[in-house]
Amino acid sequence: MNSGQYVTQVAKALSVHADVVRAQEMKAYLRGKFDFLGIQTPTRRLACKQLPKLPKDSALIIQIAKQLWKKPEREYRYVACDLLVKNAKLFTLEDLPTFKELLQTDSWWETVDTLSSAIGDIVLSEKQQGRPSQKVMDQWLNDEDHWVRRSAMIHQLGWRLETDTDRLSRYALALSSESEFFIRKAIGWAFRDYAKWNPKFVSDFFEKNGRQFSGLTNREATKNL
Repeated sequence: MNSGQYVTQVAKALSVHADVVRAQEMKAYLRGKFDFLGIQTPTRRLACKQLPKLPKDSALIIQIAKQLWKKPEREYRYVACDLLVKNAKLFTLEDLPTFKELLQTDSWWETVDTLSSAIGDIVLSEKQQGRPSQKVMDQWLNDEDHWVRRSAMIHQLGWRLETDTDRLSRYALALSSESEFFIRKAIGWAFRDYAKWNPKFVSDFFEKNGRQFSGLTNREATKNL
């Protein structure tokens, strides 16, 4: 099965569950920015489970993701995101420009954050193999697109005690003056996640630096303390 055939199968599987009324509700939830089929996540994932199993072929999965991303309804991108997250271990640093391209196409928090989960898995896997993968995130932190900066800020979510605390701190301080809601939220989210594993580090950091951050960031960061 090639990428086009798989995308056709996805479209057929999803079309059965389309709901015009729910589609309008979902569109309104994302401020009217995007079109939807009107399919909720559990239903979408169950429908896609019936599709043929794909080979562990990173190039094929990338092709499928790109084609799904071109379709107007948001659910197709969610299918692509699920595929990329599920197969994150197949990808390397050389694939990150493609992930960035997808991330910057019609960006909003739900696709950015899901892609960032896969990106974080790739970066961590490459780091564990001795590659300087986080240097790519250092570059993303200075990108002009705030969605790319957000992705850099949250790329260590779920790393637990493998979190690079120096980068966590430096990234946060570098973004501390930004007024963008999604950046302020991302800083807090990154610390909130790490606080599950090292609450003292987070507590000490915000005791020392809290005044540099917005109330939103402070509230978010200290939820798990």
